[in-house]
Amino acid sequence: MDIIKAVENEQINEGITDFRIGDTIKVHFKIIEGKTERIQIYEGVCIAKKGSGIKKTFTVRKISYGVGVERIFPLNSPKIHKIELVRRGRIRRAKLYYLRERAGKAAKVTELIIKKTQKKKDTPVEKEEIKETQNT
Repeated sequence: MDIIKAVENEQINEGITDFRIGDTIKVHFKIIEGKTERIQIYEGVCIAKKGSGIKKTFTVRKISYGVGVERIFPLNSPKIHKIELVRRGRIRRAKLYYLRERAGKAAKVTELIIKKTQKKKDTPVEKEEIKETQNT
């Protein structure tokens, strides 16, 4: 068993962007057609993550010409060039399968707004030092 885990650890792709369920992502996927290779971008909402280790997969859903299309990608596949995070989603579920029945604006995931840390307010000591330098 240790040999199997060692081989799996070698093939784990560590350059993947950290994303969560509900995030809108772009998956840059290598497609081989005959002798030519190209990278196709698949953009959609991540609705599920399954598995662990090298068998981990994620499902991306997008609407193409009014029809919902889902694709399951293996996370550690060598065919995935990169995963780009477009926007964070604000959700409260582990799986977003309910989006399959929704249409239009109801199928959208609201954006997660991350507050910036507030700047430190001027301390009284700094204000006194400024006044002293202005007086001299």
